[in-house]
Amino acid sequence: MLRTTLALALAATLAACATSSPDVISRNDAQRMSTVVDATVLTVRPVVVDGSQSGAGAATGAVLGGIAGSSVGGRRESVAVGVIGAVAGAVAGNAIERASTREESLEILVQLKNGERRAIVQAKGNETFKPGDAVILVTTGGKVRVSLNPVPGAAGKPEPVPAQRY
Repeated sequence: MLRTTLALALAATLAACATSSPDVISRNDAQRMSTVVDATVLTVRPVVVDGSQSGAGAATGAVLGGIAGSSVGGRRESVAVGVIGAVAGAVAGNAIERASTREESLEILVQLKNGERRAIVQAKGNETFKPGDAVILVTTGGKVRVSLNPVPGAAGKPEPVPAQRY
């Protein structure tokens, strides 16, 4: 019971880690001007972004495993089992961190208007891309995300967007 509770607590902690989802914008990127470039999708293929191993999972697992192990047996046994618990917890915590930060993603190959090609890997979001789709590449703070082009007729020549008066 205790072991299950500790594993769930560790998994919940690690699940709050960063994501590369195009639908989640970093707080640091909010209220910043972004560069937008028109492009056309050439290919889309599913990929997996490997999970991170920052050490946070191993450290958390080691602490929890050490605490759980040290509460077993008498004085001598509790030290030995605590050390074994810490090592086992570190291994388990590292594996949980890696698995919980792994993301199903897309590699999207696009062609810019000037003929140059770019490949962008991003987590699967709410939009579905297929070859021939008009898209925009939004660059903010060195990070790029792909989004469907909201401008009508964007596959060919972009139509001008009427100015709004305030």
